[in-house]
Amino acid sequence: MTYCVGMMLDIGLVFMSDTRTNAGLDNISTFKKMTNWESPGERAITLMSSGNLATTQAVVSLLDERTRAHDDRDPSILAVPSMFQAARLVADTMREVITQHAEAGQQADSAFGATLILGGQIKGGPPRLFMIYPEGNFIEASADTPFFQIGETKYGRPILVRAYDPQMSFKEAMKLLLVSFDSTVKANLSVGAPFDFHLYEKDTMKIETTGRIEPEAPYFQLISQGWGDALKNALDSLPDFSLE
Repeated sequence: MTYCVGMMLDIGLVFMSDTRTNAGLDNISTFKKMTNWESPGERAITLMSSGNLATTQAVVSLLDERTRAHDDRDPSILAVPSMFQAARLVADTMREVITQHAEAGQQADSAFGATLILGGQIKGGPPRLFMIYPEGNFIEASADTPFFQIGETKYGRPILVRAYDPQMSFKEAMKLLLVSFDSTVKANLSVGAPFDFHLYEKDTMKIETTGRIEPEAPYFQLISQGWGDALKNALDSLPDFSLE
């Protein structure tokens, strides 16, 4: 399974993804689910994926190949004029990959589905964030829906809903996301560290602040332990239920 979050802030965009993949309890591995493309000063784009690994690998490989092909018949994510067009390109590419599975005799189309989060900024437009579905349609984040989750979303969502603030700093956003990811990891073994992240600062058009948080990282351990202690203290501070 997977857990990925893309979030809009006043200062830019925040992306975080886990890296766990599994094909059964005894076959667990690590795989990067975040891909970045950039033309410094002109565009910076990030893609995160959830779903069938063969499908998502094929989508990313095709998008990568087309950045080097310079073929007008196959537009490149580094050449489309807007983030909306980038979302259309990614959606069409995913639909193409899934259709190829079907034409090759694969009958269970749903088994080859994937859901994607695409975000970034292209010069001349604002930062934008999209969620792309297996069918090839997509929706855009807004003030009413300022973040998207894909994969195992239910355990980390309550924390985001309660604590998200568009005016928070990148440091505060990272703290919030790590609490959300830690809660998901605690509840579901199919999600796991390390976590990849990208912090995109509005109007920079560069992939600058990226990294990976390992499970043994001191700050992540501090967040995990501190959040557990804070929850227990909060529960203890509430009045007991009366049986009378």
